[in-house]
Amino acid sequence: MPPSSSTYSPDWQWRWWLPVPLYPYSQRRTLRRIVISDWVWVFEQIQGVLYVVTPIRMTVLRLETGGLMVYAPIAPTPECLRLLQELVDQYGPVQHIILSTTSGIEHKVFVGPFARSCPSATVYVAPGQWSFPLNLPLSWLGLPARRTQLLTEKHPWGDRFDLAILDSIELGLGKFGEVALFDRRFQLLLVTDTVISIPATPPEVVQLDLYPLLFHGRDTASDPVVDSPDHRLIGWQRIVLFTFYFRPSMVKIDKTWVMLQAAQNAPDKSKQAFWGLYPFNWQPGWQQSFDQTCDQSRLMVAPILQQLILSRQTLKTRAWVEQIAQWDFQQVISCHFQAPVAANSVDWRRAFEFLDGKSHLPESDLALLRDIDGLLSRSGVLPTAIDQ
Repeated sequence: MPPSSSTYSPDWQWRWWLPVPLYPYSQRRTLRRIVISDWVWVFEQIQGVLYVVTPIRMTVLRLETGGLMVYAPIAPTPECLRLLQELVDQYGPVQHIILSTTSGIEHKVFVGPFARSCPSATVYVAPGQWSFPLNLPLSWLGLPARRTQLLTEKHPWGDRFDLAILDSIELGLGKFGEVALFDRRFQLLLVTDTVISIPATPPEVVQLDLYPLLFHGRDTASDPVVDSPDHRLIGWQRIVLFTFYFRPSMVKIDKTWVMLQAAQNAPDKSKQAFWGLYPFNWQPGWQQSFDQTCDQSRLMVAPILQQLILSRQTLKTRAWVEQIAQWDFQQVISCHFQAPVAANSVDWRRAFEFLDGKSHLPESDLALLRDIDGLLSRSGVLPTAIDQ
């Protein structure tokens, strides 16, 4: 039998999952990894929809003046806080918490609870915060009013860190913005969502819960969910394609009656297996799509950001990209997929070549995102792209 995704531990409990109901819901395991011994660590969990799961990551940095800085908090489960406490006991309490995005609700939802677990920490938030459907004050969203400050480039850590703030890009319902943090001491660049690197094999944190990998490692509904290195690899690569393109060109969705008929013959009709429903019919060539997308783990901008967000205000995006390109970084830590990644300003600039009309991504896989862009633009949900 494959490992079950329903394994329970009070150490993994995340009680406030309903506002953002992403898998694995109330049970979130945490993996801590050392990036730079005694100075920099990453804490990782997973999140996703319909078993399309990817890592979500926070970075913890030790400060020379004592204590810790946390960039982009994750769910403060008992396990996460216990692993953090081990660092606190050795290096001092959390002094600063950075909410580095204006639009990433999967990051914002954790900041208030995390701040309550670190009562001496000041919370710094990226400018341009908003909420939907009502634009509420940050204190109403759970952030501690007396300990929350707006983050500006005139920050209190100038002896070691530089900041680059991507000004809020108008999206209609709200704005997109992000704060990049450069650690000069270790030539380390921290970003949230703007750039990522896709590993060819499933990350360690994803393999803590094998069921999503094995669920997507099948070819048909009649295939059993079994564990093997091949199934893990296939499952991961298909998850990446779903994450990036929503509906990859090399997967066909079965008609409802075909899907229901196949479910009757599924070996597992449990709730965990969605009652045997598996409508995905992968076509020859999907592996090539993954290989072209992954492209040897290069730094890249996710297609949804390329098509729907950053290309709407190219001058503002280019200015931010060029500001960061002046920094002498040698590693990049993003909040998703692979980290750290060996990369410098040349790799950074190349990730944004889509602004010049260059792309290594499969055109057929980008078709749906372009259709969505056109639909949202025509309906007025997204504003017209501008160069300012």
